[in-house]
Amino acid sequence: MEFESLPEGCVATILSRTTPLDTCILSLVSRTFYFASQSDAVWASFLPSDYPSIFSRSISHSSFLATSPSNKSIYLALSQRPIIIDHATKSFHLERKSGKKCYMLAARALTIVWGDTPDYWNWKTLPDSRFPEVAELVDVCWLEIRGVINTNSLSPNTHYAAYFVFKMIDPEGFLRYPVELAVDISGSQSTPKKVCLDPNIDGRHVSSSLQGLQRPNVRSDGWLEIEMGEFFNSGLEDDEVQMSVLETKGGNWKNGLVVEGIEVRPKEAN
Repeated sequence: MEFESLPEGCVATILSRTTPLDTCILSLVSRTFYFASQSDAVWASFLPSDYPSIFSRSISHSSFLATSPSNKSIYLALSQRPIIIDHATKSFHLERKSGKKCYMLAARALTIVWGDTPDYWNWKTLPDSRFPEVAELVDVCWLEIRGVINTNSLSPNTHYAAYFVFKMIDPEGFLRYPVELAVDISGSQSTPKKVCLDPNIDGRHVSSSLQGLQRPNVRSDGWLEIEMGEFFNSGLEDDEVQMSVLETKGGNWKNGLVVEGIEVRPKEAN
C-alpha cells in the first residue's frame, strides 16, 4: 500500500506514536503525511499530560496560551524558551527533539549553607539570567549547595543528567582543591565526581589535585555548566533526586562564584 492511499487520520495515529523529530521528518514523505503532521491530536500526544497544571504555576500562563492557540505552537514555544514557574524558583521547558521534560531549579530553590548571610553570599539580579535573582559567593571556606527534585515530575523511561549552571567572575580559591559533585536517588550514595569549576586555568598555578579534572563548558545562553551526575527515571517509583556541590575539606576561602541553578534534562547519547 502506498503512503498516499492511507487515510489522513490513520497517518496521524501513526505519527502520534513516534517523536516530534520523526514527525517533522515524515512530514516530507507526502502531502498526506504533511497535513497529518499538522494535526492538533498528533502534537497533543507529544505534550506532557500535566502541562496545563504546569502552566498554571506560571504568572504568564494566560498570555502564553493566548499567543499559542494550537498544540503544535504550544509545543514549539515550550521547546524554544523556558517558562518560569513556582514564584520564579524554577523553569520548565521541553527537549525539542523528544518532548521530554526539563527543569532548572533556581538558586532560590537550592539549599545554600550561609546563603542568607550577607557576609558570605549576596543575592543580586543579572540581566542574562532567566531568574530574578542569582546567588553570588562573597567569601566562604565551606561551600555546600544542595538541590532536590522528585522523579514523578520528570518524564518516565528517560535517562537524565543534572547540570550545575553558574558563572565565575574574578574567582579566587578554586585552584587548590577539587569541588565534589554528586547525584543520588532516595538515599543511595554514589561516589562524588571531583571537578574543577574554574574554566580558566591555562598559564596559572594550579594544584596537582586539579590536573586532568573535568572543567565546565559554555552554554548557548552564555552561562557555564558542568555535569553533576546522571540517573534513570523509570517512572515506576516516586523517588527523590538529591544533588550536591561541595568543597568543605580544604578550608581555604573562596569567592567569585555566581550560581544560577541546577538543570535536570535528558542526557544526550554520546
